[in-house]
Amino acid sequence: MQDVPSSNTHHLVVVGAGFAGLALVKALRFPGLRITIVDQRNHHLFQPLLYQVATTILPTSDVAWPIRNLFKTRADVTTILGEVVGIDEAARLVRLKEGAPLAYDTLVLATGARHSYFGHDEWEGAAPGLKSLEDATTIRRRVLLAFEKAEVSGSAEERAALLTFVVIGAGPTGVELAGIIAELAQHILPKEFRTIDTRTARVILVEAGPRVLPAFPESLSAYAQAALTRLGVSVQTGEAVTNITDEGVRIGENEIAARTVIWAAGVKASPAAAWLGAEADRAGRVRVGPDLSVPGHPEIFVIGDTASVLNEDGTPVPGIAPAAKQQGRFVAGLLRARLSGKPPPARFRYRHSGNLATIGRSAAVVDFGRIQLKGALAWWFWGIAHIFFLIGTRSRIAVALSWLWSYATGRNSARLITQRDIHRNER
Repeated sequence: MQDVPSSNTHHLVVVGAGFAGLALVKALRFPGLRITIVDQRNHHLFQPLLYQVATTILPTSDVAWPIRNLFKTRADVTTILGEVVGIDEAARLVRLKEGAPLAYDTLVLATGARHSYFGHDEWEGAAPGLKSLEDATTIRRRVLLAFEKAEVSGSAEERAALLTFVVIGAGPTGVELAGIIAELAQHILPKEFRTIDTRTARVILVEAGPRVLPAFPESLSAYAQAALTRLGVSVQTGEAVTNITDEGVRIGENEIAARTVIWAAGVKASPAAAWLGAEADRAGRVRVGPDLSVPGHPEIFVIGDTASVLNEDGTPVPGIAPAAKQQGRFVAGLLRARLSGKPPPARFRYRHSGNLATIGRSAAVVDFGRIQLKGALAWWFWGIAHIFFLIGTRSRIAVALSWLWSYATGRNSARLITQRDIHRNER
């Protein structure tokens, strides 16, 4: 039976159906409340596994779900495919690129983040980041085409450049990308090519800081670097990238010829702060109050990667999926209290649930503070945790079977060169 609201007396507009927005809408049902979700894509994306789409392990359908389908039994929820271009706080209107403005009583901005090139946006064409399905299929296309072009290249110098893969940024995404690309070259592709030996491919992981996985304890960081080295990844720390072109990368004064470069080094928030004229941090995230509302606007909330949130001790809440979900559920509870005429909670309190990262098919690191895991046991824990958080039984079964198949056979099931390169104007 569909959940039909008794009357449409309060309109909540949620911009963004990522982890924060989805958690909010799922947790919030109230008589008389009408909810409209606006997103510029028609799907919710499970970003923690997006790198596996980029590296041929999973197809796109295993990490994304149509937003309309997720709320098909919620008659109180309307989904709009659209791009927000501005907010009129005085008139309480959300302005869209196409279509009439949306009036709201309460507004929640959960618009996420994109990759940041630290003032060098011209690098994006040569070094795509990984935040969307389009990004993932573009990276997968470039990685697979590099091997194909190397197979037919008559130049040893060009072949070497094609078989050099540079990943910039050694957080969890960079470490995971480098590890899987190395496994692809070392263990999955060698028997499929005749002219080249894919095992000669170079995978270089670049980190400007002193170590990989800087958010993890030093012991787990050291383990991750050793595991990457065993896979054949060359880890370069302590020097920043100074230039990127289609021909390669410059690290400090050292030039590296590489035809495939992937950016995993930083993020910047959506334009939400500009829409609101609100104070923002250096990454463009809106500085919100303790209850996640915009100062001076109790009817507007900003959550997830779009928000700069501080714990009670003044430390920043990390921009990770568990934090975004907690913020979404918090705002749902706050709005429910307001609509019920009850005192709302005064502040958001983040509960850290740990950090996880995987290195290839049989190694990972898990940090729960006092409890730390590494190696195969951590890898199994990482896999179970990610399967648990996927949406729907079909996706959980499909991902589990893909992983088991890859683990048992050493083959990946999504090695298809499809779709165009979104940064190179292919047709």
